[in-house]
Amino acid sequence: MTKSELVQKLAEANPHLYQRDVEVIVTAIFDEIATALSRGDRVELRGFGAFSVKRRDARLGRNPRTGDSVKVAEKHVPFFKTGKQLRDRLNHSA
Repeated sequence: MTKSELVQKLAEANPHLYQRDVEVIVTAIFDEIATALSRGDRVELRGFGAFSVKRRDARLGRNPRTGDSVKVAEKHVPFFKTGKQLRDRLNHSA
């Protein structure tokens, strides 16, 4: 599902809201999650899952085309762990 599809579904489920208002709300939620992660905070949505940031150490990588060694800098990557309720919903909906 894309962001625009999410906005469309939410607008259909809430006919009292304009689609542009739903889009502003969805964008604000995503922006707040991104801002919290950039501060190093953890974002937990009960029943859905938790977003956090994991640190990857600097390492020596390899260019697959040439085989040369390449230094890969330390980086921070977003990580999502599903909540129990979501996992159960996915695995018991057969």
